[in-house]
Amino acid sequence: MNEIFTTIPIFASLTNEQIESINNNLNIVSYKKGDIIFKQNTPCSHIMFIKSGLVKVFKECRNNRFIITEIIKANNFIGFYLVFGENFFQFSGSAIEPTEIYFIDLNVFKNIILQNGEFASYIIKIISANTIQITNKLINITQKQLPGRIAEIILFFSKEIYNSDKFEFPLTRQELAELAATTKESFIRTLSEFKNDKIIDLDGRTVEIKSMEIINILTKLG
Repeated sequence: MNEIFTTIPIFASLTNEQIESINNNLNIVSYKKGDIIFKQNTPCSHIMFIKSGLVKVFKECRNNRFIITEIIKANNFIGFYLVFGENFFQFSGSAIEPTEIYFIDLNVFKNIILQNGEFASYIIKIISANTIQITNKLINITQKQLPGRIAEIILFFSKEIYNSDKFEFPLTRQELAELAATTKESFIRTLSEFKNDKIIDLDGRTVEIKSMEIINILTKLG
């Protein structure tokens, strides 16, 4: 764990004593693709830090339906809302690919926040950014047309996850539909339209953006 304290900005303000406190109160767990990491409505006693891999966070709804709220990559925390709220998971999370998670004792984490104002300020900024992200997603679902939502997903994986115009979707078509808040059939049909319009090239799960300009326009205008 020591290497993350020198490479991740959020930890820069921690004292040696606080770093040692975290080191003495953490567990490291490895997950295979598809493994459940945490379950909605279950108690939580730890904050999670993704050392490697990719995590899908989703809401379990009625009639066995799911809404994917976010995809979180390595070097990010999960569960900051637990710091100041009820200690129950409001969402579920699973590994999209082989993933390694550091579990940091929640009480230890809270004590460090109380002791270290600079660290607390950083945490509040992240919670605020997460809130804005979820709010924007809700707005997108209610205001954007489906092509705009799917273009946004393509852009997200291209820029935020893989840093490439060509990548392989790490999710199934059903999961991608859940991320876009639509049906699997509608998602597949829209992808096919993008391909026919030469906006993307599509081969199985492999996507190559052929017109980044159009993807950006669809993302912005919906």
